[in-house]
Amino acid sequence: MVPEGKKVRIRVRTVSCTYVGDFLIPPMRNRVSDAINEEARLFISLTDVVINDKDRSDFVAINKNLIESIVQL
Repeated sequence: MVPEGKKVRIRVRTVSCTYVGDFLIPPMRNRVSDAINEEARLFISLTDVVINDKDRSDFVAINKNLIESIVQL
């Protein structure tokens, strides 16, 4: 079963790492910022992730308090 919503590729920069991965925007949201700014959401989940331009991971959950910037690619 495929989750509903829109998948977008984003770059997330934290103090120690840069992550590039797919982020799922829920159906009731239109933009990455709408989903990221939900107060109940403490982490953002990325799939098909490249970490620091070299390591790969199927899934990463990033604590929002560690995020310095997010760019939609």
